[in-house]
Amino acid sequence: MTEVRAKKALGQHFLTDLNIARKICGALAGGTAEAPCDVLEVGCGMGVLTQFLLGRDDIVTWGAEIDAESVVYLHEHYPDFVPRLIEGDFLRMDLAEHFPGPLRIIGNFPYNISSQIFFKVLENRDRVPECVGMIQKEVAVRLAEPPGSKEYGILSVLLQAWYDIEYLFTVNETVFNPPPKVKSAVIRLRRNGVERLDCDEALFIRVVKAAFGQRRKMIRNSLRAAFGDFGGAEHPFFTKRAEQLSVADFTALTNWVAEHR
Repeated sequence: MTEVRAKKALGQHFLTDLNIARKICGALAGGTAEAPCDVLEVGCGMGVLTQFLLGRDDIVTWGAEIDAESVVYLHEHYPDFVPRLIEGDFLRMDLAEHFPGPLRIIGNFPYNISSQIFFKVLENRDRVPECVGMIQKEVAVRLAEPPGSKEYGILSVLLQAWYDIEYLFTVNETVFNPPPKVKSAVIRLRRNGVERLDCDEALFIRVVKAAFGQRRKMIRNSLRAAFGDFGGAEHPFFTKRAEQLSVADFTALTNWVAEHR
C-alpha cells in the first residue's frame, strides 16, 4: 500500500507539507527524556504528524485511528508504533481506562468532528493539560475570540473557562490532499489555573448553552425560555446578549440563576 485514500465521510484531508507537520508537533509541550509524558494523536492517517512525534524522546506517542485502511498503512510503515495504536473512535474512547495519568492530545482533526473533539477534551479537563489541533480556520477563530465578538459562542466560553487558548498560525488549502475548500489553523489549549469554577459547574454549562440558544435575543428571554420567569426577578445582564458576557460574567449569572430559579 503506497497511500491511503481520503474518505469524505471521515473528513480526511491529509497534510502533505512536512515543515508544517514539524511545526505543529513542536508546538506541543513535553516531559523530559527521564520522565516522558503521554501524547495521543487523534487521527494518525498516514503518519505525517506521527513521524515527528515518534522522533521526540520527551513524549510517549499513542494513536487513535478509526479508518481501517489507515491502520493497515501505519502497521506497514510504523511497526514499532503498532502496540500503542488504538483502532477505534476517539469520541467513544474512555480515556481514563487507557491512560491513568495526564494525557496531551494532538492531531490534524477532521473538520466534521472538531467541535466534538473539543467537547471530549472539556469532559476530561482534569486529565488533559494541553491540546494542539489543526482545525477549520473559522472554528479556531471562534474558540480563541474574546467576549464581544460575533464569533464568540458556547464552546468559546466553556473552553476559556478552563483553558488558555492560543491561535498559533494559519494553514493554506494547498498543503493538503485533497485540498479543503477553506483555510485551516492550528490552535493550542493549555489548562489554566482554574480547578473549579466558583459556581455549580453543571448549571454553568446549562446557562451558557441556554444563553446562546437564542443568541440574537437578550439574556432575559433566552434564560426565561430555559428556566422560567424567576418570579419576576431581574439581573443587570438581562438586557445584554450572550456574546457580551465573559466567563466571570457567566459564573456570576449562574449563581444568580441557582438562587432565583
